[in-house]
Amino acid sequence: MNLEMTGEEEQNRKDVIIGKHVYGNFYGINLDIASNEEALKSIIVKAVKESGATLHEIHSWKFQGRKGGVSVLALILESHIAIHTWLEYNYATVDIYTCGAHTDPWKAFNIIKEALNPKYYTVHYADRSQLPL
Repeated sequence: MNLEMTGEEEQNRKDVIIGKHVYGNFYGINLDIASNEEALKSIIVKAVKESGATLHEIHSWKFQGRKGGVSVLALILESHIAIHTWLEYNYATVDIYTCGAHTDPWKAFNIIKEALNPKYYTVHYADRSQLPL
């Protein structure tokens, strides 16, 4: 079986959309970090950089009241990274979707996980590529 690609096949492979989606839930998180809007923005900026993505803009919101928390959304040229915290439930969700072979959403996920230091977490991966890799 010949596994080498022709020049045309190699070029077509370069034109494939590569999408990687890592998302998860964090339980029993560090509330000092989870409630700090500026700290979460800094963590997301670091996660963007370490994942190889390019930050376009970042927005954040702090919610008050019984179900207060913080949401941070980083729009990256390769897609997005988002975190949402619910302080009353000591809980956060993370969504990291990157396009391009040069990005590594797992690096971003691990930076966020280390910062929030959950007691336990769930994580999922979806290949969002045009063709299976």
